[in-house]
Amino acid sequence: MPLFGRRKTTEPEAPAPEAVPLPGAPVAGANGMRSVDDHRDYLLSMVAELPPFRQQLLDVIDLSICEDVVAGLNLPGFDNSAMDGYAVLAADVERASAGEPVVLPVVGEIAAGQAAPHPLAPGTAMKIMTGAPVPEGADAIVPYENTDRGDVDVTIVAASEYGQHIRRVGEDVAAGSVIYRAGDQLGPRDISLLAAMGIDAVMVRPRPRVVVISTGSELAEPGYLRESEHQIYDSNSFLLAAACRAAGAQVYRVGRVGDDPDAVKEVITDQLIRADLILTTGGVSQGDYDVIKQVMPELGRTDFAAVAMQPGKPQGFGLIGEDEVPIIMMPGNPVSAFVSFEVFVRPVLRKMMGSTPYVRTELHCRAAHAMPSIVGKRQFARGHVSVGEDGHRQVSLVGGHGSHLLGDLARANALVVLPEDTDLVGVGDEVSVWMLADHH
Repeated sequence: MPLFGRRKTTEPEAPAPEAVPLPGAPVAGANGMRSVDDHRDYLLSMVAELPPFRQQLLDVIDLSICEDVVAGLNLPGFDNSAMDGYAVLAADVERASAGEPVVLPVVGEIAAGQAAPHPLAPGTAMKIMTGAPVPEGADAIVPYENTDRGDVDVTIVAASEYGQHIRRVGEDVAAGSVIYRAGDQLGPRDISLLAAMGIDAVMVRPRPRVVVISTGSELAEPGYLRESEHQIYDSNSFLLAAACRAAGAQVYRVGRVGDDPDAVKEVITDQLIRADLILTTGGVSQGDYDVIKQVMPELGRTDFAAVAMQPGKPQGFGLIGEDEVPIIMMPGNPVSAFVSFEVFVRPVLRKMMGSTPYVRTELHCRAAHAMPSIVGKRQFARGHVSVGEDGHRQVSLVGGHGSHLLGDLARANALVVLPEDTDLVGVGDEVSVWMLADHH
């Protein structure tokens, strides 16, 4: 079958390789396009969660744990002081006040990490630091601010009740309790709790290794002079690499590749050994130089489709190489590439990492102004969410609909999601938005 985008030449062409289709691709609707949900669900069905392995704590931030974790010890592990002060019997200081202070002899001192030198006898006090174990016989702590901080005798000017300022054994976490379930995502505070349990490594799904490639002879590398004034600097590979890293992936940015079929095939083939997922931008439409659409069927099973969305209509997916590495092929316009990442790539990455939900949670806002839309396509418009004078969230569109308007994309803090059956959103109407994580 003929392939779209084959470069025109006066020389006879070799027969195009027969494209091997992927199984179970969704059927296009009456408009000739595939729905957004069908295409996303299809991509998710074609990738699997990465196999787990044990990693050190500082390497598992934002990853999903793959085992239940049971507390092997109590937190705290012993009764300890919550304040710098004096360990006492509450009954000895129950009448203490500024007008009638209580004076007790100081019979010892306990620093954090040390045991009490002896039990506390009634009618005495023992100096104690925060985190130090409460001595046997004591049942309250008098903080320094309620004393004269004496070393031989201490004058106490306020009472402390039974148990006051004492952290009891196991009151935070009890030994034997389940502190994490398989599937939980680990953040910095979780790392702290695991470390407090004496755990230095856990079983998690690893970060997907993602290779990012931009195609197009018109691209120049940032930091270098352009070969021609008609070239543009490659922003897509940086955009996608940064988005993947923010989503938790391990990223290899290959950068730009020109519109040479052999060069594109060589670069992609060379990357298969280190990739769990390959991303490309450009070359998936129907132009004469759309090289990705031209060469990918030679590397594996592919699926190209028009998706009922704007921007991001042309989409491609494939399983390439002996290991059938998944590749997602996106349009070359920056906004189209970013929207494609949010709609399709980010859910795929989250599935690979075992993180749920796959899709961003939709929030509801009021439209700050009228928003026209195109019936039959789901619109993903750049928006800015703010809080109105009435205290409710409202969203306004940022810039136009052009898929090249990168400045507007950088200023947006949300994507406004307008359904396929919508032609106009009125002022004050409720609309759905995806908040973008790198803006607050």
